[in-house]
Amino acid sequence: MNPSPASASIEHVMLIVTIQLVVIIASARLFGALARRLGQPSVCGEIAAGLILGPSMLGKLSPEISARIFDPSVGQILAVVSQLGLVLLMFLIGMEFDFGHLKENRGTALWISVVGIVAPFVLGFGLGEGMHPALQLTGSPLHFSLFMAAAMSITAIPVLGRIMIEMNIHRTRIGALTISAAAVNDAIGWIIVALITAIVRSTFDPAKFAVMIGEVLVYGLVMVLVVRPALRKWATGHVRKHTGELSLNGFAAILVMVYVSAMITNLIGIFSIFGGFAMGAILFDQVELRKAILTRLNDFVTVFFLPVFFTYTGLRTDMGSMHGTLLWGCCALVLMTATLGKFGGCMVAARACGVSLRESAMIGALMNTRGLMELIVINIGYDLGIIPKTVFFMLVFMAVATTYMTSPLLGTLLQGTAYMADRSAKRVSSVAKV
Repeated sequence: MNPSPASASIEHVMLIVTIQLVVIIASARLFGALARRLGQPSVCGEIAAGLILGPSMLGKLSPEISARIFDPSVGQILAVVSQLGLVLLMFLIGMEFDFGHLKENRGTALWISVVGIVAPFVLGFGLGEGMHPALQLTGSPLHFSLFMAAAMSITAIPVLGRIMIEMNIHRTRIGALTISAAAVNDAIGWIIVALITAIVRSTFDPAKFAVMIGEVLVYGLVMVLVVRPALRKWATGHVRKHTGELSLNGFAAILVMVYVSAMITNLIGIFSIFGGFAMGAILFDQVELRKAILTRLNDFVTVFFLPVFFTYTGLRTDMGSMHGTLLWGCCALVLMTATLGKFGGCMVAARACGVSLRESAMIGALMNTRGLMELIVINIGYDLGIIPKTVFFMLVFMAVATTYMTSPLLGTLLQGTAYMADRSAKRVSSVAKV
């Protein structure tokens, strides 16, 4: 009996998607390993793999192969898989937010964070005001400028944390200061992004905007005052009952709650990923539950969903859209503005709080790391229709450049310091154990 046309079509789509996943996952692992050999975090290689598979590299060098692997007819499937994974990723990132850091070095960390938000935001807004007419962009100039300001203000805690661990400075005063500042920075940054999303989606109708903000506030209060206490009570009993592990039913319950939260924020109009992040953030202090969830979820999200998101971003990033000196000049301005606002602002703030010049520069370099978080924000702007393909490329270029410059810059600043001596001692100790 011959298969029906519908089943034959499903098998054809399945074959294309399977080929895509094989290429994406294998490329991410390969380039991640290469990045580690070059002294960069593996996530830098994974980002590079996603960009290489896009139209800027593979699409340009071999358009036939690119079109065959990334068939546009199944593009929506990759997009949906990417978004489902992002919800889980933001849930994990929310759980990793250690707000306990904010009790340490409170004044200095808060000052660095505030300046690290305000300086790039103001500079980014000004840059957006100039770029919109210069590039003859359509759409609201205010929305564009607000989004450019928000995009300049983000710091990537996951990448920053990896770099500090690999540099062995995560338990130092600089590490504590930077993580504390970054935690406040990103918490405020995501609130700003959610607010700008609400502004854009309400089409700046005061009544619609007020309703949306009201819904967000109600959602936030319910999450903190109702869901959090109930989950804490359930989590404590469940994890202890299963000796530090999460049962299949417990894991299913967590996934359901994460996606219900994502569904609610989607219905409110501020994107599903905010729901995932909020669900994780209210569980930040549940250490045993976090470990149990990470055991079941972290590796799969890292190996499967994260490369899919990077490739999804790479397929949207087209260097071929950059024609002429004006666009490349704007690209350079985006990078310089982002670095000046974040690196310069945080460095000056740390120095004003009495931190040494070199350590202030280290903090500035770390806070300037954009990476994954920036790519998420950029995709939000693209999905909202605020930024065109050319500006999307500029912001991706900025995110990648600021991420890649962190490790070598930090390595240079560490030379001849006690931090480098501690790092060398750790290496010697590790070798001796082997």
